[in-house]
Parts: sequence; C-alpha cells; structure tokens
Amino acid sequence: MSGCSGGGKSTLLAELARRGFSTVPEPGRRIVTEELRCNGNALPWTDMATFARRAIAMALADRLAAESRKALVFFDRGLVDAAVALEHATGERTVMPLGTAHRYNANVFLAPPWSEIHVHDAERRLEFTEAVAEYARLERAYRALGYTMHLLSRVDVEARADFVLATLGAAPPVAM
Repeated sequence: MSGCSGGGKSTLLAELARRGFSTVPEPGRRIVTEELRCNGNALPWTDMATFARRAIAMALADRLAAESRKALVFFDRGLVDAAVALEHATGERTVMPLGTAHRYNANVFLAPPWSEIHVHDAERRLEFTEAVAEYARLERAYRALGYTMHLLSRVDVEARADFVLATLGAAPPVAM
C-alpha cells in the first residue's frame, strides 16, 4: 500500500491482518516511534534525509524478511516511498535504481488524499497540503517504475479490503 499520508493505509493493513494476512507496518512510523522514545533526531520534520535513509534500510530488511514467507504479504509503504522521500529531500537519484533492483508485486494500491480522515498525531505531523504533494510524487514514481496502480475508493475499510483481495484474486489464508 502506498499513497497519501493520512489516507487510511494503516487502517486497511490492520483489516487485512484481522482477516489473517501477513502485513508489514510502515517503516516511517516505526522510526518515528523509536526516535521519539529515545529523543533521537532522525525525524521527518527535523532531518528528512537521515529519516529517509533509515526508512530505506528498514524497507530493504522488511522486504528480505518477507521473501521467506510463502503467502501474500501486504506492506504499509515500503522502499519506493522511502526512496521518493530521500530524492525529494536531497535530490539524490534513488527511486529508479532502488525501485528497479528491488521489485514488489506488480500491483500497488494507492490511498488518495482524503481530507475527512487525515489527522495529526505524534507520528504524523504532515499538513494535508504537504500530504497531497507527497501523494503526487509517489504516484509519479510508481508509474515510472511500471507498477499497475489501483486507486482505493473513499469507502469503509471493509470495502477497501474486499477490493484489494478481489483485485489480487486472493483467498483467505488457511489457518495453521
């Protein structure tokens, strides 16, 4: 999943996890939580370049760990999102090299800007207008990398999860 900050990605991933699918939480939120806990500085509002580099490293590790799973794994953001953030912050050309070398499933689900559900919290301080600009950068990057993009409708989380699973032809996981 990718798309607008505050667009409902984490809520959708929680619903997919509730249905028994493997999910990987957003690298950025994990980094922010850790940095706030230890008074660190690798935060998107203080040092975006350091934050994005850490998110790239974490996304690569998450991707590698997921390769051993036989079933479908859903990511809340990932490598492309982190590379887009680094490229935006520094101008370093990272999206195409990283995005080409480390592919995900060909389908990416984009959460569009949705002002009615966009909220601030301790880990998300991005203003809605900034989130919309971020969304545009992500959409361009995924398109340039050749992903098939599926726009998530502004519907309840259950309907979003049904759409994702139907698009992928995914059956509910078998309980072990």
